[in-house]
Amino acid sequence: MRYIILDRDGVINYESSEYIKSPEEWRAIPGSLEAIATLNRAGYKVLIVTNQSGIARGYYDLATLSDIHEKLVRELAEVGGYIDEIFFCPHHPDEQCSCRKPRVGMLESITQKYPVKLSDTFFIGDSLVDLQAAQTAGCIPLLVLTGNGHKTITNNPELTHISRFANLSAAVDYILSLAIQTSHVSKNN
Repeated sequence: MRYIILDRDGVINYESSEYIKSPEEWRAIPGSLEAIATLNRAGYKVLIVTNQSGIARGYYDLATLSDIHEKLVRELAEVGGYIDEIFFCPHHPDEQCSCRKPRVGMLESITQKYPVKLSDTFFIGDSLVDLQAAQTAGCIPLLVLTGNGHKTITNNPELTHISRFANLSAAVDYILSLAIQTSHVSKNN
């Protein structure tokens, strides 16, 4: 079983400095939903890990977050894709919880629930905390330049070794090209 872990805001949907507070504010980045559907067709299970401190800040509640995720799932289904599960951290950064990225609590929850080998799993994000969580947990980090991606690479030049892509679709093309190369190598051995 192959898994891909995705951040949500800035990777799948447009980022907002004002937070995504309603289903109406949630808008998919062009091509992102199709990219997830492509992963599904290639046999990947897709999991989302997302910090949602807007709950702790009082900007929206759990029911609204559920409505936002229902919209994501519905629009994804319209293009033939699905998400296996969405893991989220509702805590404020000041709470110092174990689940808020860059901590790895959500990734540990994934390994408790799914047979995921994190060292073989790509984690696609747009921010420093995504990359830090991926690296700490042993995932293979990929950076997309949508959302906070440009700012992340500009503010953190030490991340030049991290593969980066224009968007989720380009990152998925890369992952699938690696899978094809690996398949050809194993067939030829």
